[in-house]
Amino acid sequence: MTYEVRPLGPDDNKLAWDLGSLAFGYHEQPMPETWNSNSPGRHTLGVFDPAGRMVAKAVDREQGQWFGGRIVPTSGVAGVATAPELRGRGLGRLVLTRLLEGARERGAVLSTLFDTTPLPYRALGWEEVGELVYWTVSTRVLGAIRPDPKTTLRPATEDDIPAVYEIYRQVARAGTGLMERSGPAFGATPAQLLADYHGFTVAVDDAGVIVGYASWDRGPGYDASGRLTVDDLIGLTPEATRTLLAMFGGWASVAPTTVLRLGATDPAWSLIARVDAKVHTAQPWMVRVVDAAGAVAARGWPRHLTGEVDLDLVDDVCPWQQGRWRLTLSGGTGRLEPGGAGTVRLTPRGLAAWYAGAATPEQLRRTGFLSGGDPDTDELLRTATAGPPPTLHDYF
Repeated sequence: MTYEVRPLGPDDNKLAWDLGSLAFGYHEQPMPETWNSNSPGRHTLGVFDPAGRMVAKAVDREQGQWFGGRIVPTSGVAGVATAPELRGRGLGRLVLTRLLEGARERGAVLSTLFDTTPLPYRALGWEEVGELVYWTVSTRVLGAIRPDPKTTLRPATEDDIPAVYEIYRQVARAGTGLMERSGPAFGATPAQLLADYHGFTVAVDDAGVIVGYASWDRGPGYDASGRLTVDDLIGLTPEATRTLLAMFGGWASVAPTTVLRLGATDPAWSLIARVDAKVHTAQPWMVRVVDAAGAVAARGWPRHLTGEVDLDLVDDVCPWQQGRWRLTLSGGTGRLEPGGAGTVRLTPRGLAAWYAGAATPEQLRRTGFLSGGDPDTDELLRTATAGPPPTLHDYF
């Protein structure tokens, strides 16, 4: 059977809603009148059978993620769905391969996604590199943390949001993989952002400067079921982090459970014993390199690292990057140019895990994702992407 793959138009919205709602379990909800599969920053591809029935779809989101202190243009893949009767027939591969081609054409050099199952995405070159984790902590544990007497807290106003975004950006710039919260996919106004939460609190130092913030929701009830959910808790100073955590500890009598979204190396862990925290939810996320040369040029690299290594990239899904390349790093920048001896061979999953700093050459060699090379090439590759573990705080 011949299938047509094409971008969706306004007349396809109902088809996209019905397929997605069936796949993801919201089929009992009516489609909102204003819902559009191609809202700003989203490009949806559909697969249609000869009768015009939509049998698969996937969304390419325009977004950026921070790697090495720079924003890397990324395709966030979402809403992947296939008609139940046709799963296992290659339709997912068909739409995702076309999506990668289109994402590269519009300038994306990476692709990321949250996988419900890794198998079909690994077959196309994505690899798991991290998890978005919410942790459950007894609120009484937070109540033992003492606030800083010189740091004050108050509800955020719309005028505070630029400072809030800059605080987040400072943390994202120093991390690996965090989303850049700007662009068409993040179009909320300050008023809308504040309205999304029951509470949005800023921490202010004794000079009147905003040095931290927390966005949070208060669940129903005031008995044992009472709960707080904290999406962001970011302090630029230890005093801000401590004071924000202490604020949540004050809810212990009516919300005995607090759920915190924290990365593995978040400074909050210096105040919370790991034994007191349990995983509430963990959502793995994956990376794929879409344009190897563009990805190398886009991210930052260690400023004091200089060297070269010849790579042989294996990639039949994105054939434009298959072949021999020379990686050159110098002064915080990188180039990937055709040529070289192909000393180190990388599969797409190996390239993704290395680029994201999720695995060392030794680990990749043991999984079969990397072969060739020697201790010198291993050291260069290991040092090039060493840093904070890959972290995402935005689900899509």
